[in-house]
Amino acid sequence: PDETVFPYTLRVVSDILESNGSSSMASVCGASLALMDAGVPVASAVGGVAMGLVKEGDKYAILTDIAGAEDHYGDMDFKVAGTRQGITALQMDIKVPNITTNIMREALEQARRGRLFILEKMQAALAEPRASLSQYAPRIYTMNIATDKIRDVIGPGGKVIRGIIEQTGVKIDVSDDGTIHIASADEASASKAMKIIGEITAVAEVGKTYLGKVVRLVDFGAFVEIFPGTDGLLHISEIAENRIKEVRDELKEGDQILVKVLALEGNKIKLSRKAVLREQREKLKVKQ
Repeated sequence: PDETVFPYTLRVVSDILESNGSSSMASVCGASLALMDAGVPVASAVGGVAMGLVKEGDKYAILTDIAGAEDHYGDMDFKVAGTRQGITALQMDIKVPNITTNIMREALEQARRGRLFILEKMQAALAEPRASLSQYAPRIYTMNIATDKIRDVIGPGGKVIRGIIEQTGVKIDVSDDGTIHIASADEASASKAMKIIGEITAVAEVGKTYLGKVVRLVDFGAFVEIFPGTDGLLHISEIAENRIKEVRDELKEGDQILVKVLALEGNKIKLSRKAVLREQREKLKVKQ
């Protein structure tokens, strides 16, 4: 699969405990089914069959799915692996000086029929890859951020990214193009890390409402943090629907309040609580 769909490097281990034929072709079939059973989104199942040859002068017989004795005493071990669409790999050992084009043609045709027969049996066991990875499989999640936000995720001396790793237990890899890979043993930890990164790299949108925290009060209003490290000005005229004399009459530091972004002026964010209160009041009227 494409890396954007399945960003994993896999190794399949095939332990052969007994053999009376081609253990390598059995491994091809078993590995293909194992990958599909694990939820790897492979394009097609792959099956394999070993072809043999007994040749005496101009006479010959081509054998399909050779047994151990046929491999030992025969003149050819010709392994053919592939999908329903075609061949993906070939490997041949011969004990005769040469083989003819006709032998190759017949061997490939018999291998094709044998491969399709095996693939049909494999399909009966598992027709397509599992819809999702096993719950026990480690996972890699990918997200993309703006390149100018990379420094915010890493932090001075790597402080921020180390903090995320310590909080969640995940592994994080940040690429220069803003692609972030998060490796985790469970979905919950990865989701927590992605949420933290999302908050760090979030950009305020005009007209959108955010739950913010009052971090500082001043005579002309309050500064409200809407993302970690990002705050905006809530002017005293935008705190309540009615006119207020003192900011402290309505707010105190640490309050959690809903605010709407009115405007973005460079790095400055203008907020309004009054707009949110008005919307809530109008919705209440409609319900009544």
